[in-house]
Amino acid sequence: MSRPLVAEVDLDALRHNYRLARAQAPASRALAVIKADGYGHGALACARALESLPDGERPPAFAVACLEEAETLREGGIRSPIVLLEGVFEVAELERVAALSLWMAVHSDWQVEALLARRPSRPIPVWLKVDSGMHRLGFLPEEAPYVWARLADAPDHACDLHLMSHFATADEADPATCRRQLATMRALAERLGAPLCLANSPATLGWPEAHGAWVRPGVMLYGSDPLEVPTAASRRLLPVMTLRSAIIAVRDIAAGEAVGYGRRWVAARPSRIATVACGYGDGYDRHAVDGTPTLVAGRRAPLAGKVSMDMLTVDITDIPEAEIGSEVVLWGRAANGAVLSIDEVARHCDTISYTLLTGVLPRVPRRYHGGFD
Repeated sequence: MSRPLVAEVDLDALRHNYRLARAQAPASRALAVIKADGYGHGALACARALESLPDGERPPAFAVACLEEAETLREGGIRSPIVLLEGVFEVAELERVAALSLWMAVHSDWQVEALLARRPSRPIPVWLKVDSGMHRLGFLPEEAPYVWARLADAPDHACDLHLMSHFATADEADPATCRRQLATMRALAERLGAPLCLANSPATLGWPEAHGAWVRPGVMLYGSDPLEVPTAASRRLLPVMTLRSAIIAVRDIAAGEAVGYGRRWVAARPSRIATVACGYGDGYDRHAVDGTPTLVAGRRAPLAGKVSMDMLTVDITDIPEAEIGSEVVLWGRAANGAVLSIDEVARHCDTISYTLLTGVLPRVPRRYHGGFD
């Protein structure tokens, strides 16, 4: 019998979440972000599932972080446009970008100089990235018109120009910073007559005024709610990944006995403790505190003790029907339909859902459901 831990990926839920993103911004095109191996779900499987949507529903383009991620998609048969969100990292990549018919962000002077210095085999669609307040990548708003003009004047090198920027606080309830960034980018786009891509997942869900020519849903596609205060739409997101395992041992301990490394958890009463096949060697966060929820046989059960490399322990005292082989869901949907939000688990680990999803390691098999209809 193989180890019971598996990451189940519901491709129907992925398609549902993409349709939900489109419905929030019906006048915009929705760029499906599948970087970091589809946020840990498998980029190629996710791209194929989304490309299988009917005409008029499938993504007009995908987005990844780098050339290597785009090459994996092309080698897997994905023909849709792909945007490199960080552009190229060295000059030699430009010809490969052209050969694979990729689109690329340009955020630095050296990228502009490289693109204009050597004529690619075909013009490259360029998304000019502007630093509207994130202070991470991009040209300053006052620099952008000059760079835009240089690219527009070189149609053999760059084509189909877009403006893009990234919100720093679109997930937060306080709108001040977001409004400043939005005003900056709207004014710039109007001045240049440029199509604008600004709205990430939280802005797609919560900032309709930020819906430009494009929105770019990312983590929401995978069922995580990116908003501090959920909305009616964000509550309709479906979990795409279920990290599912099983109980591999059960023991009874007396009150006062401790469980796990460092004796962190001590039984306040006679307790039943289940050992589960999942640990930080699989990507489950070692910082999970006692009380972090799991679903055992479809019922909530708290983590009891520190996470080990290959195992973790759960208090099942109040679930008498639990036994060796019983289902344990670390996040996602249980067999009885109960759902444990990855966002709730992330809060107990003092992290975010992105970290948990992208942290599931390769030794955890991915099993896909929902097919490519």
